[in-house]
Amino acid sequence: MKRKPSLMNHNRYLMKLAKFVLIGCFVSFLSCKKDDDRSCTTCQSDQTASFELCRESNGNASVNGANTGTDYDVYLANLRDVGTTCGGI
Repeated sequence: MKRKPSLMNHNRYLMKLAKFVLIGCFVSFLSCKKDDDRSCTTCQSDQTASFELCRESNGNASVNGANTGTDYDVYLANLRDVGTTCGGI
């Protein structure tokens, strides 16, 4: 004859399952944050004060935190064409 699981055992099972799900969600959240990586450098020219140029996770350039809507490589090339130097690049 089979014994019915006790309510206490059932609650322990639910707690273990809940912990497993929470840990899985936490790990997934952390792995998604890596997609938000951006790389930044400082730029300067004779005509402007120093400013921060970043390659956003979507490939666009941002200047001092404002997304330009322009591809980073295109934006950097345009800066170089007008004599701006960026982080030794």
